[in-house]
Amino acid sequence: MSTDPQADTAAAENPATPEAEPSAAAEAEAEAELEGTTEPAPADTEAEPGTDPAVEDEDGEDESPAGTVAGEAGAAAGTAAGEAAPALSEAQAELAAQRIERERIARRKAEREAPVEAGAKLSGKAADLLAAVRAVEGGAKPPAVYFDDAPAAPRKAPVAPPTPRPAAPAAVAAPAPSADTVEGVRAVLARGGAPEALAGPAAAALGEDAAGQLTENPWRLLSLPAVRPTQADGFARALLGAEAGPGDERRTTVLVGWLLAQAGLKGHTALEAPVLEKALAQYGVPDPAVALELAIAEGSVLVFHEPLGPPVAGSSEDAEDAEDAEAPVRVLVGLEGAAMAEESLADGLARLAAGTFDASGDWERVAGSVPSPSAAELIRSVAGHGLVTHTGGEAARAEPVALAAAARELGLRVCLAAHAPGGGPDRVTVAGLLSGAEGPGRDTDGQFALDLLVVLDAPQLDVETAAALVESVPDGARLVLSGDPGVLGSAGAGRVFADVLAARTCPQLVSRTPDPGPLGELVSGVGIGELNQVDAPGKEVVIVPVKDAGEAVHRAVQLVAESVPRAFGIPADSVQVITPGHGGSAGTRALNAALKERLNPGPGRFGGFDPGDRVVHVPSAGRALAARVVSADAEGLHLDRAGARIVVPKELVESQVRHGWAVTAHQAVGTRWPAVVVVLPGDAAQALSRDWVYTAFGRGERHLSVVHGVDQALPHAVAEVPAKPRTTRLTGLLTALATAGAQPR
Repeated sequence: MSTDPQADTAAAENPATPEAEPSAAAEAEAEAELEGTTEPAPADTEAEPGTDPAVEDEDGEDESPAGTVAGEAGAAAGTAAGEAAPALSEAQAELAAQRIERERIARRKAEREAPVEAGAKLSGKAADLLAAVRAVEGGAKPPAVYFDDAPAAPRKAPVAPPTPRPAAPAAVAAPAPSADTVEGVRAVLARGGAPEALAGPAAAALGEDAAGQLTENPWRLLSLPAVRPTQADGFARALLGAEAGPGDERRTTVLVGWLLAQAGLKGHTALEAPVLEKALAQYGVPDPAVALELAIAEGSVLVFHEPLGPPVAGSSEDAEDAEDAEAPVRVLVGLEGAAMAEESLADGLARLAAGTFDASGDWERVAGSVPSPSAAELIRSVAGHGLVTHTGGEAARAEPVALAAAARELGLRVCLAAHAPGGGPDRVTVAGLLSGAEGPGRDTDGQFALDLLVVLDAPQLDVETAAALVESVPDGARLVLSGDPGVLGSAGAGRVFADVLAARTCPQLVSRTPDPGPLGELVSGVGIGELNQVDAPGKEVVIVPVKDAGEAVHRAVQLVAESVPRAFGIPADSVQVITPGHGGSAGTRALNAALKERLNPGPGRFGGFDPGDRVVHVPSAGRALAARVVSADAEGLHLDRAGARIVVPKELVESQVRHGWAVTAHQAVGTRWPAVVVVLPGDAAQALSRDWVYTAFGRGERHLSVVHGVDQALPHAVAEVPAKPRTTRLTGLLTALATAGAQPR
């Protein structure tokens, strides 16, 4: 490594400060319980890294220790699970029982005349609530609490609904709420002292009966992304008076669902019952076990018994005692959407894995003509199997591309799908494939018209997206999931790729192709927990030490505008800055402001943007697409995205478009640039982890500059801070299906 001689030093005017974080111990503990997981990563499989899917704030996840269900909580969850998930006598009993339970829940809901109560309330005065909501939206800490001791956490940007799972190419948008509905909601909000600005979003979230739902269950206001339990409690108290209490069944039932939804934003598809109960207690619920039991009985959440190992028999060696032995289980609680997606995905993957294929001599012929041994091995494996996984670094991406070419040579219909756009004319995006805007289209049955689907960047698949893909792959087709297990994980819930690898129910090919050069050596070392000093005679890797955030911004701008273009002939527009978060004195906002002033100054007359600005278009959570501003008019902001012209409606510009000279590593995953400048100010130390560093450092093709101000926090993160695990069910579901399929019939 070398130090950049071109970068000047500059004194910082302001110390680096992170975006506002809640400091109360109760809030930290509640968030830790909500975000934590008790699922250990298999010893021989890298855990799928966790990532916050919010675009606005990119922070880490807190891990909570393993727990077991005890006392009334265990009895309640176990009783509900007794209906939904009886003791496993066969591997598929869990899945069948869950389907029966869902039918029972649906019948019960249909019999009710009133809507299921699932909500609670907010603060009393309009000014206080408006200030609180605005504080949440801006990332600041809101005022004092009501029921719970936990102040509101920084805002998570509103997350768009998961990718629909259509049988047809396009999904039908939900109709906008009527004016009467909005007006009715506005009247209820006014009675509860809530800002009228929430009327439209509340009507859209709750439907035509939104006013009635809020009147009966004011805590339903938690359906809005910007509202926290503290504010919902105050709103409920203003409407209900003394009737609104922390143990109100309406409050506790809605709070269970809200906590699970927040866990989904952190990547979990379910939570262990003890973790959920502890989080409920932190939000003032007097009897968390009873609250959880009520939510299960109401059908607002589902409960699962997941085996942790073989049955534990007593001391007797009698065969009858062995049959009566019970398998240790953990009790998981989840929302229906994630549960259905995970089960559908498991069924679809098992269906593809069970396919039989004729690995004829033609496959061996094309495999023999491929110069890469790893690519040839991948071709041979795909020849005889319907589901195959492939792991490797950036250089290994050429192997599934070679597979696609070989399959086309054999006359197969092939589709190569990646997370981000670019990479060649024969490559589509996963989102474009699902929507029908890209790829082969669908047949009359709604299935993809293909014989082989190769998915690159498989770690970026969440359960909703993966289920939609797998459901659309026809019988008799092959699916290859390829990716680097070391990068940051999906923005949505689940750890699909890691779970499939952990299940070991299909062939797994590990590439033997190393990433070349000093950059490849550096990133490979990070992947195994070592931050090595590499020999970079061509200044492929440069370390730029800084003292504070102000100097970090100055040096980053200088590297992008002067040093890298002069030393490597790489235009400034091809240099990407990556930093851990959006806020703070050296976050994306501060860096983009400085880079715009240097590279494309202007008044920002189009909602803060000018023609020529580099931007990131975020049409949905987890999709950050690089673009450039062309113009704007009454229709919206016109962007050029890799040669394709798109228009962002003016009402969506503020939420979907931001400057893109500097991005976070989560936004950068799946894309590479000729040169990358990674900025690590002192206040970024707590945000660093091995998978973050691995992802950020791996985005550069020819050059990497590291603006380094975190001292020993960087090697510590690489060596000691692995990716945060996620609580999911896919591995267990796949294992159960594979075991059932292997049993004699």
